[in-house]
Amino acid sequence: MPQSPSDPASSSSSVRVVDRIWHGRDPLAKIVRFALAPVAGLYHGIVAARGALYDVGVLPARQTVLPALSVGNLSVGGTGKTPVSAYIAARLRDRGGRPAIVLRGYGGDEPLVHATLNPDIPVVVSPDRVAGVARARVVGADVAVLDDAFQHRRADRWADVVLVSADSWSSKQRLLPAGPWREPVRGLRRAALTIVTRKAASNEEARAVVTALRATVPTLATAIVWLAPHDLRDARGPESRPLSSIAGKRLHIIAAIGDPGAFIRQLEQAGAATVTTSIFPDHHDFSGNDAARIALDSSGADLAVCTLKDAVKLAPHWPAEAPRLWYVSQHVNVEAGIESLDLLLDGLLAARSTF
Repeated sequence: MPQSPSDPASSSSSVRVVDRIWHGRDPLAKIVRFALAPVAGLYHGIVAARGALYDVGVLPARQTVLPALSVGNLSVGGTGKTPVSAYIAARLRDRGGRPAIVLRGYGGDEPLVHATLNPDIPVVVSPDRVAGVARARVVGADVAVLDDAFQHRRADRWADVVLVSADSWSSKQRLLPAGPWREPVRGLRRAALTIVTRKAASNEEARAVVTALRATVPTLATAIVWLAPHDLRDARGPESRPLSSIAGKRLHIIAAIGDPGAFIRQLEQAGAATVTTSIFPDHHDFSGNDAARIALDSSGADLAVCTLKDAVKLAPHWPAEAPRLWYVSQHVNVEAGIESLDLLLDGLLAARSTF
C-alpha cells in the first residue's frame, strides 16, 4: 500500500533523498547533481537578474516605518535563524528598545518558538514584511527584527545580518535545486554582519569558514556563534533536567528541522549511548498519526527527544499513555565578534530618532 505523506517512513525517505542529492559523494548523487546543473544555472540567472533590478531601482524597495534588522541566510534552513533572531530581539530589549519579531510564519512553528523564548516580545506574522513592520509599530514596537528576510528585498530595512552554518559548510556552493544555496557567497556584500553558526562543528571549523568567506568578500564583518544544546525540558510540563542526564541513555530523536544531522551529533557528543531517529522535512506539520507512530518507534528508548521547534507542534498530539516527550533548545553563545554585533544593535536603536 502506498505510504501517505504523513507517514514518518515516507517523510524520512524524502529527507534522505534530498540530503543525498545535495551532499552525497556516490556516483548516483553526482549524476543527479549534474543533471540538475542547468536548472540551477537558470535559477542563478533569475536570482542575479532580480538582485540587479533592485540594485538599480527598477524594482522598488519600500522603506519600513521602524528601523528594522533582517536576520537571514544564503542557504535553505539549518543555520539557526530563529534562536539568533530571538537572541538579538532580547538584546535589543535589554538595551532599552521595544522590539518586535516580524516573520512570514511558514510552517506555524517559528511564531510559537519565539513566543516561548521571549514571551514579552510581540510576534507579528506577515508575508509582507513592510506591512508586518507597520503592524509592529501599532502594537508598541520601536524597532523590528525580521526573521528570514534576506531575500525579501522589497522591504528596505536598516541592515542585514546573515547566518552561515559551519556544520553544513562546503567549499562548493551549489544553488537550488542541485544544492541548498539560495544565492552565492558574494551575496554577503549586502550584509552588515555575517554570523558563522556552529552546533556540533568545532570553533576551529567555524573560524575556517570565516576565512573562506573573507576570500570572496575581504571586507566582511563577522561573528561566531555557538548554538549550544541547553537543558532537557518536558515538552508538556515544567520539569527540566541537565543535558548531562542523557549520558549513557538510549535516545529516540525526532527532528523536522533544516539540519537534523547537526542536532543528532550534538546529542551524541553529549553522551547518548545509542540513537534511533524519526526525521521529517523542515517545518513538518505533525499529526496525531505521526505522534502515535513516533511514540511506538521510541518505545525501546530511554528518552524521546526533539527540538523546541518540533515540540511546539508535536507535544499537543503526543499520546497521554506514552513516555514523556522531551526537547532540547539551542542556547546562543557569541564566541567572537560581540563588539561588532553590539555596535550594529546600538546603531539600530539610534536610528529610531530618524523614523
